[in-house]
Amino acid sequence: MAKITEYSKEELQKLEKELLAEYDQYVKAGLKLDMSRGKPAPAQLDLSNGMFDILDGYETENGLDARNYGVLDGIPEMKQLFSDCFGIPTNQIIVGGNASLNLMFDAMMRLMVFGTEGNTPWGRLDKVKFLCPSPGYDRHFGITERLGIEMITIPMTEDGPDMDMVEKLVAEDASIKGIWCVPKFSNPQGICYSDETVKRLAAMKTAAPDFRIFWDNAYGVHPIFEDVKILDILEEAKAAGNPNRPLYFASTSKITFPGAGVSMVAASEEMIEEIKGVMTYQTIGHDKLNQLRHVKFFKNAEGLKAHMAKLADTMKPKFEMVLKILDAELADTGLLTWTSPKGGYFVAVDTLEGCAKETVRLVKEAGVVMTGAGATYPYKKDPKDTNIRIAPSYPTVDELEKAMKIFCVCVKLAGVQKLLAE
Repeated sequence: MAKITEYSKEELQKLEKELLAEYDQYVKAGLKLDMSRGKPAPAQLDLSNGMFDILDGYETENGLDARNYGVLDGIPEMKQLFSDCFGIPTNQIIVGGNASLNLMFDAMMRLMVFGTEGNTPWGRLDKVKFLCPSPGYDRHFGITERLGIEMITIPMTEDGPDMDMVEKLVAEDASIKGIWCVPKFSNPQGICYSDETVKRLAAMKTAAPDFRIFWDNAYGVHPIFEDVKILDILEEAKAAGNPNRPLYFASTSKITFPGAGVSMVAASEEMIEEIKGVMTYQTIGHDKLNQLRHVKFFKNAEGLKAHMAKLADTMKPKFEMVLKILDAELADTGLLTWTSPKGGYFVAVDTLEGCAKETVRLVKEAGVVMTGAGATYPYKKDPKDTNIRIAPSYPTVDELEKAMKIFCVCVKLAGVQKLLAE
């Protein structure tokens, strides 16, 4: 296809007329499709239905009755499963409830209220800042914004955050207390942090002695086309003399059931004791029956890996459909660029500057709900108004095909109208 960005005014006007007619047909069709968040589809959830009746007893391997009180930090079997999946020693793991987001919010609140390692609690400081690699995960940014923490946008590269910028900022400013990271198949671009990036994050000099890396490995076992190995931030930080720097989060939310999964936080032994010191006032323990259910269902890390292969089989046709239609409709037009992730949950696209919000508005009026433009940046302010997150997981392949065709028409229409306005 010829590059639309190089069309004459007359050619753009002709194309606009054609696109408006096509768009009008989609609006009249009255479709209702939801691609707003990375929700697992029913077929994906069905893969875990065997968990409902798998319990044939309630005792853990150390003889505890999982129906009763006790075990603040999780049953040994669940710790071992997480340990085997992520390569983290069991004594550096705390098992939580259904969502790692809860654990991240709790971690932030502990730092705000109690501080860490004897440093002043963040909530008592005049100014607290956080680095936000962007495009990124809107719920991370929501936590920091709600707590009044100033967010600093860090551009993403193909290797992870712009580390030159990160290192310069953290070395100069003691009010910068942390960074959000989704290190593997990042949300939304599907980027995997390079070895160099992980090592630099672990070893960099920070003005703040209590600087924390919030390492949200949400897609650590979610390959679709190809798996990618990333370095262990806990090991790298320990080797660099900063063992307490990372707080490592993961969950089964997109592995089993999002509302009834199991999460974990991992850290140095010292930090684990600090976390438990506060947790003991917060809870007597999380749902041990659910932990036991997960262990009996997967049996071990290999069982979980086999489950994820089945999940990938349900996701692959959807990602292939998205990428195929983008390529067929928009390759070489100059109106859109996109990522081709090897795993994870999203495809990130970038429109012409100033066209993302208009594209999402047009798509919504045609019956397709997407994540709002700007959501992938702090304060929902995409400085160039270009980034849109496509979440292919929930619709069926047929629904996705319809939604993507509508999306491509809207990208073209918004882009052509922007070019005409210029």
